[in-house]
Amino acid sequence: MATGSSFDTQMMSRAIALAEKGRYTTRPNPCVGCVIVYQNKIIGEGFHQRAGEGHAEVNALQMVHDNGHTAQGATAYVTLEPCSHYGRTPPCALGLIQAKVARVVVAVTDANPDVSGRGIAMLREAGIDVDVGLLAEQAYDLNLGFMKRMKTGLPWVTVKIAASLDGKTALSNGVSKWITGDAARADVQKYRASHCALITGVDTILADDPSLNVRYGSLGSLTKNLSAADVFQPLRVVLDSRARLTAAQQLFAIPSPILLVSGCDYPDAVKAAFPKQVTCLRLDCDPSGRILLPALLTYLGQSCNSVLIEAGATLAGAFVGQGLTDDVVLYQAAKILGSHGRNMLLLDDYTAMDQAPKLQLIDERNIGQDKRYILRYQQSD
Repeated sequence: MATGSSFDTQMMSRAIALAEKGRYTTRPNPCVGCVIVYQNKIIGEGFHQRAGEGHAEVNALQMVHDNGHTAQGATAYVTLEPCSHYGRTPPCALGLIQAKVARVVVAVTDANPDVSGRGIAMLREAGIDVDVGLLAEQAYDLNLGFMKRMKTGLPWVTVKIAASLDGKTALSNGVSKWITGDAARADVQKYRASHCALITGVDTILADDPSLNVRYGSLGSLTKNLSAADVFQPLRVVLDSRARLTAAQQLFAIPSPILLVSGCDYPDAVKAAFPKQVTCLRLDCDPSGRILLPALLTYLGQSCNSVLIEAGATLAGAFVGQGLTDDVVLYQAAKILGSHGRNMLLLDDYTAMDQAPKLQLIDERNIGQDKRYILRYQQSD
């Protein structure tokens, strides 16, 4: 693994910061940043903004050209291995070779089997010095969902929960508005905007009648750099095993895509009334009549890097209990709802501490009047 000089580290840090700018717009492609340096001066930089458009290296090389420079003999710092295959854009490795850069510093290799190692090999075969591994962990964390999907075919799964100090998501009568404050609810909008899909259960739809869309006006400072058109609406996935939904819910009034997952067919008249953005999918159910979640994630993994679970205790608990969860995001309010309130997760009755899911605290901070915890699920050895 390359350690790099302090200057190398500074330039790769800049590339990572550039890559972060694509967090809300690149999916299903990864976030990538590139900085091109000649004689210790930045002559070009760029990031991947949107799938189908120029990759980070292309945009950085274009800036070099626009500034009247040449990249010959320069060093390129790239957060992800340059691609080596033709897709909607030409290979970035080939672009760097044609620009005659002398050195490429790569933070992390690409998990995509069409790329992994090939881009680096192409550069080296062209006589370019390549160093790999500088700030690898930070660069990898930019694209946890993409990396997981490329390796396993499954998306990164985040379970979002809003709960009281005593672990309740609602009063015993079902009232839950509002446990958390305005700032926490606005923060959830950013999570929605950064995920490819949002999953909930039919009971949540029938009880709360939510729209489950990203509300642009709630994105706060993000709107300084993102127009409403730049914000992707996540695919809204509703698990409706007995096909109970109709087009009456306000979910269907929003034109962004909806996937209804059921264990049986919807009646023809109901199906005909669904708007055009609705797709229906039948999947097998377990003996209790619930959709098989591994099959759902396999289906979503065809196109989704990451999914956000915003559901009741049963469905959220199923993702956690079945070991299908990568992250838990808990918004905890300074409220106590009482012992008869509704629990945030329905899980098995564990009889030993080592049976309980193991979580590592990744981040803890105040969001307005509430606390937000990000916890990562630790798979059993």
